[in-house]
Amino acid sequence: MKKKIGVLVSVAALCGSLLAGCGSSKEPAKDAAASPGASTSALQPEKELVVAGNGATVEELMKDEIFKRFKAKYPDIKLTYVSGVSTEIVAKAKAVKNDPQTDVAIIEGGEQEIGRKEGLFEPLKEADIPNMKNVIADLKVAEDSGVAVNFTPMGISYNEAIVKEKNLPIPESWNDLARPEMKGNLTLTEISSNFGRSALIMLAYANGGSEKNMDPGFEKLKTIAGYMPTFAKSAAQLQQNLQNKSAAYTSWTMARSIVQKDQGIELKFVVPKEGANLVPNVATMTKNAKHPNAAKLFIDFLLTDEVQTLYASKLYYNPATSVKLPEDISKKIEFDRSKIVKFDYEAVGGSTAGWIDRFNKEIAPLVGK
Repeated sequence: MKKKIGVLVSVAALCGSLLAGCGSSKEPAKDAAASPGASTSALQPEKELVVAGNGATVEELMKDEIFKRFKAKYPDIKLTYVSGVSTEIVAKAKAVKNDPQTDVAIIEGGEQEIGRKEGLFEPLKEADIPNMKNVIADLKVAEDSGVAVNFTPMGISYNEAIVKEKNLPIPESWNDLARPEMKGNLTLTEISSNFGRSALIMLAYANGGSEKNMDPGFEKLKTIAGYMPTFAKSAAQLQQNLQNKSAAYTSWTMARSIVQKDQGIELKFVVPKEGANLVPNVATMTKNAKHPNAAKLFIDFLLTDEVQTLYASKLYYNPATSVKLPEDISKKIEFDRSKIVKFDYEAVGGSTAGWIDRFNKEIAPLVGK
């Protein structure tokens, strides 16, 4: 399998070849006194840490596994988890920018870039977070305003049982979402969600456009809007639509598709012929965080082999480091990395508000018509 991916995050592009990180993850000690510029081994953590991130299975893994293991290392730190979608987390962080309520936010790459432009995150330093050096070079985040902790491709998922039963097409192209057979069988999110936004960008690419020329994508979405009673507001609503079989197709990540299959929904995941983008999940430290040392220790812990393996084996995210995974898990999360499309997340972040406005004016009124 080719090992080339490309995802552009701001000026620091996520593009080129996947480079393996080296060395094993180091465990930070907690006894030495803190000093400016000290490594995590010298950081004295505060007594509390507030982490924001996705809900559902991500929240379960965080509370049941990751928090428990971190707590074993740092028993004096009180841990709190605040769940929400990435767009909400960034919006809330902006609203309380002068009095941050969270220390660490783990959010999708596109939303992280929006937050970076708003000045919501502190730059991270390898001196404070030694395991940063093990992260795949292509996943570098602009201005080190965060660090990727995992990633997964975005594509098309379909319910294999429904497709066979109704003799529906197996999707091969993003343009298949605009086929007449999709009417009454499709669910997509609004473009305020990364899932809907990525699908829109890929519809543009599939028709000669890009994130810098979105007209072809919007034209296709006008047709697609007529196939659905509504655009979903969240990934949870997508999941519900798939579970109750009111839809057979959607656009979301490979990781979510595999998780659903494990829960009894026969979903197949497709990277369309025009390609797909990657969705990195990025750990950030909130600017002026109230518990910065604990935040740095926690972000470093997310990059250990132990947690990277948990992300892969429990949620089917590709690890951000070169950790060796069990063979069955490694095979399950394989995909053709030569087909990954480079997104310019600086362009995406700067254009999203305008795209949402255009969606509300041009696309939303066409739903169900």
